[in-house]
Amino acid sequence: MADTFQLRVVTPEGQILQEDVEFVLVPGENGELGFLPNHSPLIAGLNPGVLRYNISGSKKKIALSGGFVEVADNQTTVLADTAEIGEMIDLERATAAKERAEKRLSLRTMEIDVRRAEFALRRAMVRIAAAEKQR
Repeated sequence: MADTFQLRVVTPEGQILQEDVEFVLVPGENGELGFLPNHSPLIAGLNPGVLRYNISGSKKKIALSGGFVEVADNQTTVLADTAEIGEMIDLERATAAKERAEKRLSLRTMEIDVRRAEFALRRAMVRIAAAEKQR
C-alpha cells in the first residue's frame, strides 16, 4: 500500500512487532516525534513513554522504557530496552505496581532506592497509559 510504511519494534528479547502502518508517534528525548510514509532519514533517542501507531484506521499503543528510533527507506525501526503491546498489558498488575512505587516514594527511608522507585513509578504509569482504551 502506498500510504503505509513498515514499523518494527525490537527488544533484546526479540521482535515485538512488524506491521505496515499509516502513522507513528514516539516519545523522543526532546518531545514526541511523528512519522508518515516517506519521512526523511533520522536517528533519535527515546524516553520511556507510549508509542502510538495507526494501522488500517485503528489506533494502537506500545509501552516503551526508552531506546532509539531509526527512520530510513520507508521503514521505522524502534530499538527498545523493553516494549509491551498495550492490549496485552495487565492493567490491574500495572496499577498495583504504581501503587507500590508511590508507597515506597512516600516513605523516603534510607533503605529506599529513590531512583529505582521513581523509575518503577514511571514505568507503571507508561504501562497504564498504553493499556488504556483509545479515546
